[in-house]
Amino acid sequence: MALDPNRLILTGENPFIRLSETDGGTITTNASFWRILISPAGPGHVLYLKSELTRDRWKIYADNIAMARWLQTTVQGMLDGELSDTSIPVNDAVFDRTGNARDFWTEQAIAHDEEVALTWYDIGEPLLIHTEPGPPPARQYGVCTLLVPALGARVAVNGVQAKGRPFPAQREGRPFSTCALAFSESWTEAR
Repeated sequence: MALDPNRLILTGENPFIRLSETDGGTITTNASFWRILISPAGPGHVLYLKSELTRDRWKIYADNIAMARWLQTTVQGMLDGELSDTSIPVNDAVFDRTGNARDFWTEQAIAHDEEVALTWYDIGEPLLIHTEPGPPPARQYGVCTLLVPALGARVAVNGVQAKGRPFPAQREGRPFSTCALAFSESWTEAR
């Protein structure tokens, strides 16, 4: 066993859904959900969502705006450059979840006039991924995460389901998907 020499910047979960209408086609719905346990901006939940259901614009739902903004200026902004724009409004929301990682998993964000539901099902075999942060121009942040692929997923806003579906993929030669539950996720940066 070895101690990771990098600085831990966050620990939590980051399940995601990427739907398209054709295999390899343009992503029509992109949802990145975070349940943060430890971060410099505290714990909380945030959902970044872009879909035809949001008029193809990013919407952000959070119960800790400081944490949502911090993620935009760090890890989430690195993962999707469009989300590094901190002028995107943040909607106050409360969050709930149901299910289990074996059969199905649903995350809900409930805002003033919207209810967003993300559901993963047809769950596959988990993969443990570990990457190190590197000096520029390499990836700035490292991650250790348990990725659980889901061959079935859906996104609904106020009961209206987004178009598109997940597609099977490969990751390091193993079965994967364009949608996954990401548990036990810890992100690091070089000291």
